[in-house]
Amino acid sequence: MSSIDNAHPDEAHPDEPHNGGVNNKLNALRAGVLGANDGIVSVAAITVGVASATPSLGPVLTAGVAGLVGGAISMALGEYVSVSSQRDGERALIAKEKRELAEMPQQELLELAGIYEQKGLSAATARQVAEELTAKDALRAHISAELNIDPDDVVSPWRAAFASGIAFTIGALLPLLAILIAPSDLRVPATMVAVLVALALTGAAGAYLGQSRLLRPTLRVVIGGAIALAATYLVGSALGTSGLV
Repeated sequence: MSSIDNAHPDEAHPDEPHNGGVNNKLNALRAGVLGANDGIVSVAAITVGVASATPSLGPVLTAGVAGLVGGAISMALGEYVSVSSQRDGERALIAKEKRELAEMPQQELLELAGIYEQKGLSAATARQVAEELTAKDALRAHISAELNIDPDDVVSPWRAAFASGIAFTIGALLPLLAILIAPSDLRVPATMVAVLVALALTGAAGAYLGQSRLLRPTLRVVIGGAIALAATYLVGSALGTSGLV
C-alpha cells in the first residue's frame, strides 16, 4: 500500500478545505469583502460628491463620518438579517429531515440509496453505502446527500455581521483619510486615486482568497467604483455650480 493510500485527506490535498467550518469561513469572507468594498465606494462617493460642491472641509468630514457610522451599522444589520434567514431555513430543513427519519426510516434509506445510484454507483453498492452511512449517523448522511448541509457548519449571522461591519469601517477610513490629508486643490483627485487603488487591492484579495482568477473580479470592482465616484462628482459639481450648496 502506498503512502498516499495511508494519507489523511487533508495531507493528500493540503489546499482543499476538508475540515469543518467551510460554510462559515466562506460566508465571513464574502461579508468582509463586500463590506470593505462598500465602505470604500460609498464613503468615497459621499466625500467626493460634497468636496466637488464646496471647498470647505467641515461639510466633507461631517458627511464622511455620518456615512461611515450609518453604513457600518446598516451593513452589519443587513448581513445579520440575511444570514439569520438562511440559518433559519437550514435549521428548518434539518428538523424536517430528522422528523422524516423518525417516521419513515425505510423510505429514507431507499431515497438515500437512490441518490448514490444516480451519482453512478451500482444499485447494490449504493444500497450498501446508504446502509453503512445510516448506521453511523443517519441524519448527517441524509442532510449531506440530500440538502448539502453540514449540521456542524450552519452559517452564523453574528460572524457575518461582525465581518461586514468591521470591514466596512476599515474600508471607509481610507477615503476619509485621503480627503483629509490631501491639499484642498487635490482632495478629489487624490481621493479617487487612493480609492481605485484600494478597490483593486480588495478585489484581488477577494479573488485570491476565493481561489479564482484575479483580473476579472478586480476589474469589476474597480470599474464599479469608478462609475460611482464619477456620478457623485458630477452631481456635486452641478449642485455647487447652481448655488444650491
